[in-house]
Amino acid sequence: MKLLSKLFDRTPKIETERLILRHMRVSDASDMYEYACLPEVTRYLLWSPHESLGYTRDFLSQIEEAYKKNEFHDFGIILKENRKFIGTCGFAELDMANFKGEVGYVLNPDYWGRGIACEAVNAVLRLGFDRMGLNRIEARYMLGNDRSRRVMERCGMQFEGIQRQAMFVKKGFCDIGICAILARDYAPTGTEEKFTNI
Repeated sequence: MKLLSKLFDRTPKIETERLILRHMRVSDASDMYEYACLPEVTRYLLWSPHESLGYTRDFLSQIEEAYKKNEFHDFGIILKENRKFIGTCGFAELDMANFKGEVGYVLNPDYWGRGIACEAVNAVLRLGFDRMGLNRIEARYMLGNDRSRRVMERCGMQFEGIQRQAMFVKKGFCDIGICAILARDYAPTGTEEKFTNI
């Protein structure tokens, strides 16, 4: 945990060719609510559409507090071309005892199909392997979410199988697919990420 504190005690930022990944802020609420209220975005997620802009503000306020306690390791995705907050990407879970992490991501559908999710995930993979010393990074998706699985595979993750009815989400049991990549198989994408305060 000392390593995590060292990495995340200040405001970390990752810069890629088109993106800035940084801590989320309450001031991001309008941009987040723009996509977080959409059923098509949350269809394959654990959470339901945000019911109001106020709900999103409260959520981000809780996230800001979690950052201070080193309990949250997810980033907001900022598009450089317009400085708009368009999604999130980071570690949904970290198991430092086993040098393992789980990456997760959500993106505003206005920006789907542009390779943005892959660019963000690749930056987080590099953070995990090169800066945090992780050995394994995995990602999970609900069966049917083929778009998410394609992102995982384009980032070098291998499909490992399906856990049948592994999670009860919203109103029923869901089959969960798992993809993962190991440090020994990780190869940087060729684009240089810039890390600040990490």
